[in-house]
Amino acid sequence: MISVVIPTFNEVESLAQLHLELREVAGKNDYQLQIIFVDDGSTDGSWQVIEKLAAEDEHVLGIRFRRNFGKAAALSAGFDAAEGETIITMDGDLQDDPAEIPLLLAKLEQKFDVVSGWKQHRFDPWHKVWPSRIFNLLVGMLTGVKLHDHNCGLKCYRRDVIHEVRLYGELHRFVPVLAASRGFRIGEVVVEHRPRKYGHSKYGLSRIPKGLLDLMTVQFITRFGQRPQHWLGTAGMLSLTFGFFGMSYLAAVWCVSRLAGNTPVHLHQTASLYYSLVALLIGVQLLAMGFVAELIASLVSRDSDAYSVAQHTSPQRALNETPAKPENAESDPS
Repeated sequence: MISVVIPTFNEVESLAQLHLELREVAGKNDYQLQIIFVDDGSTDGSWQVIEKLAAEDEHVLGIRFRRNFGKAAALSAGFDAAEGETIITMDGDLQDDPAEIPLLLAKLEQKFDVVSGWKQHRFDPWHKVWPSRIFNLLVGMLTGVKLHDHNCGLKCYRRDVIHEVRLYGELHRFVPVLAASRGFRIGEVVVEHRPRKYGHSKYGLSRIPKGLLDLMTVQFITRFGQRPQHWLGTAGMLSLTFGFFGMSYLAAVWCVSRLAGNTPVHLHQTASLYYSLVALLIGVQLLAMGFVAELIASLVSRDSDAYSVAQHTSPQRALNETPAKPENAESDPS
């Protein structure tokens, strides 16, 4: 079975046609599709359409949120309800083409665990395309996962990936990055991007600063999630070192001026004193934050593994059996 998770928010005009296209793809390729619509607090009648589709098609499952919780929450709810060993995500606005599903599955069979779509030719306004391209470059440079389109909603996952990657906030666009940090293989295929026929985009320029902040979060989680003190402690030690040398220099200047009989330097009138004091305070705070973060990480690690197992070997019965005695071995006189 293949599960298709579709977060929806005010896409009432698109849902019936999207369901029809998915059923056509399933029929042509002999797929057993489970279609999961997650209504993320729609107010335009989308849920009524989902209820009708679920009543007519036993392979359709609808999940309705009480209010808008965001795409990451919608995907998480869909992942929890998915029954297939392969899970596909796509948007509900018809800009993702269901006919690309065989292409994603074929790429997945090439020993990949996550396959992301690449909308090489986009039908979006320039103020969405260019910030997205810059964002993709930044993600590739900082995380090492170099995809052309991290924001593409059309993606394909093995179930193992979904079990190990937990989403919250707005980290849905970083699932390939989070999966790569666990050792999963990431692939990419060019997919068709269709013009929007109904409604309008739910994302504006406000997602640019949010995306950059989420990128910083993911970078910290993937590199220092299990050892936060390595980052906070290092920054704290550097700040303490700067403050210590600054204070030492000022103390030496004051002592020299006193020994030389000159007018003593009024240290409180120098900016260096305040810079050094601030550096010392920041260093102490960063170290304290690092220790608190380590305590939190140690508690969280009890409930989740810091490693990812690819496979196990079958147990060998011979290991549990008593080794045979050599033929030329002498019998035990006892």
